[in-house]
Amino acid sequence: MKFADSDFEPYRLLTPTVEAIPLVCDSPHSGSTYPADFQTVLPASVLRWAEDAHIDALWDSVPRHGGTLLCADFPRSYVDVNRELDDIDPNILAEPWTSEVHPTEKSRLGYGLFWHSVNGHPMYDRKLWVGELENRIKTYYEPYHAVLWRQIEAAVEHFGVVWHLNLHSMPSDTYASAGEGSGRVLADFVLGDRDGTTCDPTLTGIIQDYLTGCGYTVARNDPFKGVALIARVGKPAEHRHSLQIEINRKLYMDEGSFEKNDGFATLHRDLEGLVMHLKDFIRGLL
Repeated sequence: MKFADSDFEPYRLLTPTVEAIPLVCDSPHSGSTYPADFQTVLPASVLRWAEDAHIDALWDSVPRHGGTLLCADFPRSYVDVNRELDDIDPNILAEPWTSEVHPTEKSRLGYGLFWHSVNGHPMYDRKLWVGELENRIKTYYEPYHAVLWRQIEAAVEHFGVVWHLNLHSMPSDTYASAGEGSGRVLADFVLGDRDGTTCDPTLTGIIQDYLTGCGYTVARNDPFKGVALIARVGKPAEHRHSLQIEINRKLYMDEGSFEKNDGFATLHRDLEGLVMHLKDFIRGLL
C-alpha cells in the first residue's frame, strides 16, 4: 500500500507471452496505490480491508498460458469499477448529482460506486463534491472499463468467443460480518455466475471439479453471485462467458497484517494448474 504524490497509470495490462487464447481475466479490487486526493479519515489498517490483496500476484500465470490479465492499481474504496455508474448513495454528496442515481443495497451498506465506509467505519468526516467524484470516474473507472472491453471485443472478433474470469478475494469471516452467525463455514472458493446466467455451466463445472480435486471446498453463488462486471460481460448466447471467482483470504494471507502466509505458494501453484486446465478446455473447443 502506498499513497501517490503524483498521477499514476490506473491499471496494468499483462498480455499473453505465448500463443493467445480467448481468456480474459481481471482483478478489479487488488489495487493498493492510493490517489493523492483520497482524503479519508481511516487508518491504513482499516482501509486495506477493502483490498483484494495479492489477487493479482496469485493469478500472474495467466499471460504465461495465453490469457490476458488486467489489474487495477487504484483501490476500490476510492471508486469501485465493479459497480454501475448510477449506484451512488445521494446522502454522501455535498450537492445533487448531475444525473439520476439508483443506489443499490451495496450503496446502502457503504460500498457502492463510491465507498463511504469500510467494515462499518466511516471513511469521511465531510460530504463529497460532485467534481471530485466525477474526476474519479474519468481518471480511473472509465479507463479501466475501456481497456477491459477492448480485450473482450478483440477476443470475440478474433476467436468468436471469450471466456472472462473476474477475480476477487473474500474475508474469512464473511458470514459473521453479515450477521449470519458463526455456524456457517465459508468455502475456500465461491464461483459466481449470477445463478447460471453469465456463462456456460460447463465452465463453472470444470473449475469446480478441478478445485475440489485439489482438496478445496467450493460453493456456487453463495454468498457472492457476481456484480456489475460479469453482468455486463456475461452473455452466453453471444458466446461471451463470464464467471466471478472469490478466494477465501485465510488460504494465502494473514488477514491482520495483509502479508502472504505459508499457504500462498501452494495456492499460487494450484491456480497455475487451473489456468493450464482452462487452456486445454478452451483449445479443445476452438
